Amino acid sequence: MKKFNARILMLLVSALVLQGCGYSLHGQASLPFKEVWVGAIENRTDEPGLEDVLHRALVEELSKQGVGVSRASGLKLSGVVKRFEIPSLSEKDGITREYRVLIDADFRLTDEAGKTVDMRNFSSPFIVPFAASDDFGGLLASKAAATDRVLRDLSARLVGALIYK
Repeated sequence: MKKFNARILMLLVSALVLQGCGYSLHGQASLPFKEVWVGAIENRTDEPGLEDVLHRALVEELSKQGVGVSRASGLKLSGVVKRFEIPSLSEKDGITREYRVLIDADFRLTDEAGKTVDMRNFSSPFIVPFAASDDFGGLLASKAAATDRVLRDLSARLVGALIYK
């Protein structure tokens, strides 16, 4: 019985600490919308396939947060990938050893009445590096994994901005 009371006390203390730090728990009932349709994602970069990976990442993140994704929804989210760069992060003997992936995108949320909310210049909030490889296939695989991670981070940031305004 004492173990049970101690657990309840720890849970309450944890909840108070988190609330004092500005964190709060949100249930599905408190979401600003129940479902959204993820429409076209336009890729204005030279990197092929970014639009597909970003579309998938957005659908997964919305679903994780309890928002349904349905074509029948009155809300439509669309986007444009504007920038994809892989600058050098570190070099050794004049050869790049580590790269960083940078992606910028703009988004638009449109409701049934045609009212739009523009969200510009979204990028990943984290530095996502990947190491160079002597094997070209390994380098491409590392680049693809890093790009996927950047797009997932960008999706999480966007969905957070939509839900927790």
